Amino acid sequence: MAIKGIQAANLDAWFEQNIEGARPPLKFDPITGGHSNLTFRVTDQEERCYVLRRPPTGAVIATAHDMARENRIISALAPTDVPVPPTLGLCQDDTVNGAPFYVMGFVEGHVLVDPKTTAGLFDSEKRSGLGAEVVGVLARLHAIDPDAVGLGELGRKENYLARQLKRWRTQWDKTQTRDLPIMEEVYQGLIADMPEQVGASIVHGDYRLGNMLVTQDARVAAVLDWELCTLGDPLADLGYVVNNWAQPGEMMAQGAASSPTTAGGFQTREEFVELYENLTGRDTSKIDYYRAFQYWRMAAIVEGVLSRYLKGVMGADADTDLFRAQVDGLAASARDLMAKL
Repeated sequence: MAIKGIQAANLDAWFEQNIEGARPPLKFDPITGGHSNLTFRVTDQEERCYVLRRPPTGAVIATAHDMARENRIISALAPTDVPVPPTLGLCQDDTVNGAPFYVMGFVEGHVLVDPKTTAGLFDSEKRSGLGAEVVGVLARLHAIDPDAVGLGELGRKENYLARQLKRWRTQWDKTQTRDLPIMEEVYQGLIADMPEQVGASIVHGDYRLGNMLVTQDARVAAVLDWELCTLGDPLADLGYVVNNWAQPGEMMAQGAASSPTTAGGFQTREEFVELYENLTGRDTSKIDYYRAFQYWRMAAIVEGVLSRYLKGVMGADADTDLFRAQVDGLAASARDLMAKL
């Protein structure tokens, strides 16, 4: 059975030539969970496992799905104390699989996407330890000198918020599927109240538990999905993860399933921010601005995902009404936080 986004015969030949020890024919299984780049588990005849990442099969925004860039980031971070999967190979020849792709080693671990799974895997004490680990990994990422690991030219370091606001407003204009005036309202407020950036670091761009592999002893085995990574204001990452750090009984602003942290036992948002401030020495007093920015930015991202699903280029079907509800909820959450400011 053919798999959208996979040219099996070509990939068998490429793996045999480029991935040491790979034994085709290969088996390809889509890894669900992401709504942007396509990810596949690859198993060879010796039951060795790999991971292949490639862009969606159509309607790709030019700079949004750069496989070489993503591969470069993960490779640069491999020698650091930020856990990432090992990169094994990059192919930029579109004739092999219809688009560039890269291959990583398969890392064992749990992806925590809901409170029931999280509570079933880890007791309250382990959840608290995992929360501290998530903060610690973020602090270590933000402590890395981009120039020292070869990522100094990954992006401009200054004016991060201004650049991001311009980028995602442009993306919104290109991909919006309906008129939503609240997005412009929040955008104007974000421009007017923009704080001054202090320092610059590697910014993951999508830092949350759902983009991590967690070991059975509640350690972060690998941080995944670096496609939105750039250089800039580290507090943007903090605002994003705090938005996803929901408390027990709280529904997520996205209008989707609850965050894994609603299982309880994790740090509160305030404790998370305080721990980050203690580890990094950064002033977090304007965190609500960064949270509002991230809700607005995520609304633009989800609208882009909705647009791709409506065009049929994501290799699967999805509940598009749910995506619309997520965008509406994110935009409303951003407006509410801006009103507090």
